[in-house]
Amino acid sequence: MNYEVHIPVFEGPLDLLLHLVKKNDLEIRDITVSHITEEFLEYVNLMKDLNLEIAGDFLVMAATILEIKSRSMLPSEDAKEEAEKLLGDLKDKLTEYQKYKEVALLLANYEEKNKDVHYRSRPQFTADDYTLDVSLFDLLDTFKNALNVLPEDVKKIVYEEIPIERKIAEILEALREKKFIVFRDVLLKEPSRMGVVVCFLAVLELIRLGQLIARQKEIFGEIRLYLVEYKQWNSVN
Repeated sequence: MNYEVHIPVFEGPLDLLLHLVKKNDLEIRDITVSHITEEFLEYVNLMKDLNLEIAGDFLVMAATILEIKSRSMLPSEDAKEEAEKLLGDLKDKLTEYQKYKEVALLLANYEEKNKDVHYRSRPQFTADDYTLDVSLFDLLDTFKNALNVLPEDVKKIVYEEIPIERKIAEILEALREKKFIVFRDVLLKEPSRMGVVVCFLAVLELIRLGQLIARQKEIFGEIRLYLVEYKQWNSVN
């Protein structure tokens, strides 16, 4: 039986492109199709291998990127111009989406501060703590790095019935004894690729359910996982 993780709380193809822009230390206006094609497809294929439910928008974006790349490689000047136009349109979309994300983040922070009834309490972070939110693609980066240190004889993903509930319980138990756990350390405790896959999917599911918060101190830095607990607040008090 395959275990499918539904991830509606995570991001779409434009978020992945923005992630790649940051990862390659680029400005949106400096993007070239060679910067993004291979890595974008790598992430999409990894999500498919992990049996993550991904929106069709990812495949549409992949097709768009491949079209831009193929046109840019043709000898025709018209084809090259069309490729530049398509890439320019994509850059415009990314710029607008980045603005939207910044506004959405401000509104989300405002909403969180003004909740006073029946909400999950977020851990209290200090100035020295990890305070940057983590995306699906940050988690995938750490996941890929963890897989790279496994022996070659466990490099193949084999789908089978995954005891993900047990792994979820183990992660929650570990976090009840500590303020946080390091995501990479959790993955590297697993002796096989399947164990790493199960652990990764368990973390995704806990984040989706709102039981974990994943944070970084700096972009592409170490990821820490924090437990989110229920608190009851009375708005009259």
